[in-house]
Amino acid sequence: MSQHVRYDLSGRKALVTGAASGIGLATATLLARSGAKVAINYLTDDQRGPDAVRALQTEGLDVVGAPGQVGPPEETRQMVESAIAALGGLDFLVNNAGTPGVKTTVPIARLDLVTDELWQQVLSTNLIGMFHCTKAAAPALKVSQGSVVNLASIAAVGGGGSSMAYAASKAGVVNLTRSLARALAPEVRVNAIAPGSVDSTWLEWTAEQRKNSVARSLLKKMGKPSDYAEVIVFLGFGTEMITGETVVVDAGMTV
Repeated sequence: MSQHVRYDLSGRKALVTGAASGIGLATATLLARSGAKVAINYLTDDQRGPDAVRALQTEGLDVVGAPGQVGPPEETRQMVESAIAALGGLDFLVNNAGTPGVKTTVPIARLDLVTDELWQQVLSTNLIGMFHCTKAAAPALKVSQGSVVNLASIAAVGGGGSSMAYAASKAGVVNLTRSLARALAPEVRVNAIAPGSVDSTWLEWTAEQRKNSVARSLLKKMGKPSDYAEVIVFLGFGTEMITGETVVVDAGMTV
């Protein structure tokens, strides 16, 4: 994580979903270290969430917990509304919560492994849950003329990813981002990023898979969560002229 504070976000309020680890936690950390008050969403049974909140509070940062599952409509709405109440408003929503639904990559030809349960899980969290979060946050974001950043994936444009269900859910995120940008304009901007490989525990990658991922990238590197956080915060606060777009952040993997 870069220690340079690039934005003065004092007085700004942000909600980051799925922020117990990975890109979500890196984004919440960057926002908080830049002066924002941040609500960190996490699953109620994930101890990493409360641990992250305490660790950031120990740094003297203004963060609050926002436990709850992203996906079920009513639970999602209540989580967002409670977070906004705790923050006292909302300037920025980061729709980061997502799931691969599997521990290891499903080979593209293994249709037998792409079950109805897998489809339901990834679509409920990755796509429908994202819609419910944004819908619940929209009134507060319109008041603040805030913005939204959604997490897509390069799987959305090139296939691949952990499974075809995951890739399809992320392709839906790209389309949903454009639709929400139209729906919430002109008060609210809505964008997405499409990360490439992430150096995290998201999937149980083999050493060979990691090596191949680096080899395929033009920059010969795998992104750290903090690398993606920087682009998310830029889209939130570094520009007022971008909306409806999905920014690919993949070290040149898809070029």
